[in-house]
Amino acid sequence: MGSDPAHPPAGDERRQLERRRGADRRGRDPLDRRRRSGAADESWFGALGVEADTAFHDDFDRAVPPRRAAPRQAPDFGEDTRAMSREALRVAVSPDTALRRIHRTYLTARAALGLALLGIALAAQFIGTGFATLPLAVCAVYALQSIGLWAWQRRARTASEAPMQQLSKAQWALSIGADLLAFSALHLLAPAATLNYAALLVLPVLMAGVMTPRLAALGTASGVTLLLLAAAWRAAGPFGDATLALMQAGLAGIGMFVVALLAGELSGRLAREELAARGSLELARQQAQLNKLVLEEMSDGVMVVDRRARVRAANPAALELLSSSGAAGAAPFDLDSVPSWQGLLGAVQRAFEAGLWPSDAHELSLHFDDGHRRTLQVRARFTRRRGLDDDTAPPEEFCVLFLEDMRSVQARLRQDKLAAMGRVSAGIAHEIRNPLAAIAQANALMLEDELPGTQRRLAIIVADNVERLKRIVDDVMEVAPGAAPVSQVIDATAHVAALCTDWARTVQLPLGPHSRLAAELPTQALGVVFDPEHLRRVLVNLLDNARRHGSSEPGAIVLRLAAFDGEQALLSVASDGDPIPAEVERHLFEPFFSTRSRGTGLGLYICRELCERYGARIDYRLRGGVRHHNEFIVAMQRAPLAVVQGTLQARPT
Repeated sequence: MGSDPAHPPAGDERRQLERRRGADRRGRDPLDRRRRSGAADESWFGALGVEADTAFHDDFDRAVPPRRAAPRQAPDFGEDTRAMSREALRVAVSPDTALRRIHRTYLTARAALGLALLGIALAAQFIGTGFATLPLAVCAVYALQSIGLWAWQRRARTASEAPMQQLSKAQWALSIGADLLAFSALHLLAPAATLNYAALLVLPVLMAGVMTPRLAALGTASGVTLLLLAAAWRAAGPFGDATLALMQAGLAGIGMFVVALLAGELSGRLAREELAARGSLELARQQAQLNKLVLEEMSDGVMVVDRRARVRAANPAALELLSSSGAAGAAPFDLDSVPSWQGLLGAVQRAFEAGLWPSDAHELSLHFDDGHRRTLQVRARFTRRRGLDDDTAPPEEFCVLFLEDMRSVQARLRQDKLAAMGRVSAGIAHEIRNPLAAIAQANALMLEDELPGTQRRLAIIVADNVERLKRIVDDVMEVAPGAAPVSQVIDATAHVAALCTDWARTVQLPLGPHSRLAAELPTQALGVVFDPEHLRRVLVNLLDNARRHGSSEPGAIVLRLAAFDGEQALLSVASDGDPIPAEVERHLFEPFFSTRSRGTGLGLYICRELCERYGARIDYRLRGGVRHHNEFIVAMQRAPLAVVQGTLQARPT
């Protein structure tokens, strides 16, 4: 029963579907294996050739060969993964595909072969060996055609072309087709006693297997086989015994089929490996770009330092930590080029000599020329990289440094600790209020009566401590978590000037040229985002601390207010007191930490919490080489004063 050509049998459809699926799998296998094997370097330092592993070892000696799926195996380079890397890099970065390079080589070989055939034919004609004129003409035409095609191809190389996947019909006709025609004519026309041109027929079959689909390659081999059989039959004549000649021609034809099949397999394998190399390189580039983006956005500093103390790579956070002004030059640079980096340089050199770094983070202090000091928490990992271009060169050692400002570390730890403690403290303070009010009322009633001297003194002590407890409770409730504050834009110049006058009057501090307080305020209005009452609280606390720890000389306290840029305004309070020790500095903004016996330890903590409510930031800086060593700086958000009548939501912290 015949089948409808428009509806092929189900078995044929199934076989076609399986072939298509197999082709899809073959096209995807190299990249899929690449992704599964995790060959892409996941370390940011992959661009330097550095592994993500952090131990001292030779990563090439212990490299694990990639998994291979039969029968399509990767090129066998043995255990030397450096050769694999070089081969992949050579193939991947080449602007041409492998097929295009083979095609150019083929055209060059054709031109050389054409000249050789023409030279042999002319020499045979010259010495009079009976070389026919017609084969000489074929050799001359073939030489001209092959040289012309080669010259045209060299001129066309400068033009941009799409990647070559296989020969077009025109390219096949001008190269392989011309070879078949010329070599067949020479094989048929040349006398048997002169030259044997049968071996030349291998060239078009080989190139058809490499550069054409399998069906076209087998068709070329079939045509050459039929030509050999026809030539053998023709040579035997009508009455000769052609059995032996036909067997030889048949064996030669079988060889042509084998050559076509093997060349096709090798060509397909080369194309797949090239595709895998290009895909892997693209994945590596994407990974490098992603890692670079992540490192640039990291708040922690990351640096790569070699044994010569040369910084090979550094992200922006590391460059900012290495300079007091955030203006360190871009990598590469030497650690010994700046005197303030000597502590870090010595630690890195000792780590290279010992071959290890302490398991815990190491603290280092950088003392800059302007007197500023920064303490860093440093962690390090080591790795080795062997060069791909020189197998005999020793592996190069790298130290990967992770830098973090100790203030950031302490702030993070403090924030985690205070987040829970704040909620507990607010609850406790709320519960203390009622019994504290009862104690205050009872003590006030006792004071209304006539009490003996001793009891009255005790009652007064109770009243004083009740007031102190009430202030502590109010302070704790002030910074307790609650609804987001609604801040307004205020004129910082006017408010700070008024606050300075009120504070000086309260503490009975005379103002004038010889006053202990020197205020440097802008002449124009300066709009900032803050609550007036909370700004008063912050400024009064800073001025009280400066008066308490500063000297009694004129100008011992300096208050400055200025616009830093278009987004921030800086309010600073500096005093000429003794520098704050480092062990005290790290606890300045922690709650219940005080150097005074009667202090609550909540002043600076409340200042910091109030500043963070309005997107401001308070910090302490120890300045060297100047009179006013201790300086507290409040960086506030600027805003136009045109919106004074309205309100705006504070930036979340």
